[in-house]
Amino acid sequence: MRNLESKSFLLLTVLVTLAFAWVLWPFFGAILWATVVAILFAPLNRRLLGAMPGRPNMAATATIVIVLLMVIVPLVLISVALVNEAAAMFEQIKSGEIDVGGYFQAVFNALPSWTKDFLAEYGFGELGAVQDRLSGALTVASQYVAAQVVGISQSTVAFFISLALMLYLAFFLIRDGDRLFLRVRKAVPLNPAYKRALFAKFTTVVRATVKGVVLIAALQGLLGGLIFWFLGVHAPLLWGVLMMALSLLPAIGAAAVWVPVAIYLFATGAIWKAVVLILFGALVIGLVDNLLRPRLVGKDLRLPDYVVLISTLGGLAVFGLDGFVVGPAIAALFIAVWNIFPEAQSDDEAEPAGETDRPA
Repeated sequence: MRNLESKSFLLLTVLVTLAFAWVLWPFFGAILWATVVAILFAPLNRRLLGAMPGRPNMAATATIVIVLLMVIVPLVLISVALVNEAAAMFEQIKSGEIDVGGYFQAVFNALPSWTKDFLAEYGFGELGAVQDRLSGALTVASQYVAAQVVGISQSTVAFFISLALMLYLAFFLIRDGDRLFLRVRKAVPLNPAYKRALFAKFTTVVRATVKGVVLIAALQGLLGGLIFWFLGVHAPLLWGVLMMALSLLPAIGAAAVWVPVAIYLFATGAIWKAVVLILFGALVIGLVDNLLRPRLVGKDLRLPDYVVLISTLGGLAVFGLDGFVVGPAIAALFIAVWNIFPEAQSDDEAEPAGETDRPA
């Protein structure tokens, strides 16, 4: 009877938890980023609490204000400028003010003959056909960007509601985070050693992903945007953000943007600009990852690059922008669980033998 009651209560717990998760699912993004903010800024909150002991509300409020001024406001301003620049650029492409065909013609004319023969074998020998394909792709891209701009303007109210909810939740998670963390860890029905390993892995991956990967990508995008602006490349903010996005993905990086631009500059005769871009890209942008990643991330993530790449792309496909945190976190927990699984199986197999050795 008691075993039946335990199983019934366990089933009820699972059902209620799933129902609560279903209710909260529309606010998944706000809850996720509130948790991320709480994890990242918990050390800052502890320092503020040490400076104002006995005032947890004031310390948490000060932490939220710092997050707002240092992170949220700059991101909103950059996003607004980015949307305006992207919309203006694609409008210029549609109107012909930016002659993409002319750019492509200049590069094509500068190619050596063997390269033209190689392109011809794959159906790219006819420049007019290639320009038609490129124009069609750019038209589709411009329509997509225009639709996104309209969508962003229509969802501004929803964005600010989610932002307010995120900051509201982050306040309580920062103020009561340690206590909530202990209660959740205590409630999880696992071996204490397994719980410590899994919770530590989740926290470590979130910190490593945001603190290291995102900061490094942001710095590479900033440096790339600045050098593009210095060299007079059109829409430097747009290209800088694109470099930041690609820098989030291992084995791709900002070079996927600045290398083609350097090739174009070489092909069009802007030799000194191409040389400056290559030197800056290789010696400054490229070295940022090698110099800062060991300091900011160290060995915290401990995931192979191919796992990070696949989990990040999969996370982005399933969860949208939230996926670049959720994807690696799920991958890290997956690896941690399967590393623990053989040990758990060994413990289960050893337990009956231990019981037979006990005196009656």
